[in-house]
Amino acid sequence: MSSSIKDFKEYRSKMNERILNSGFRDFNKFFALDNKAYYKGALDAKTKELMGLVASMALRCNDCILYHIDRAIEEGATEQELYETFNIALIVGGSIVIPHLRFAVEKMDEIFAANKKGETK
Repeated sequence: MSSSIKDFKEYRSKMNERILNSGFRDFNKFFALDNKAYYKGALDAKTKELMGLVASMALRCNDCILYHIDRAIEEGATEQELYETFNIALIVGGSIVIPHLRFAVEKMDEIFAANKKGETK
């Protein structure tokens, strides 16, 4: 896995732990609500991650884009499913999404390449 993705995951984990152990309980409530939203229900987890990806691209949050691409792939999303998801984000968000589309395709390629090589997450 590329060092940028590895670094992102390590930083995200470290800072989430710091935030969740800050003693400010409202953070924990929000994180729990966010986490629960992506559990399998009437919609499977992959579909929910792809929906989160569309929102992240339209809102132009690269950290969120990377997170949802990684999670969607973990949930079994294919390259074609991701392309269709990226397209929905582009339609919803318009041309301002194009730089984030570039980022998304780059990170998707990196994650699929790492998975093909059998690199750990």
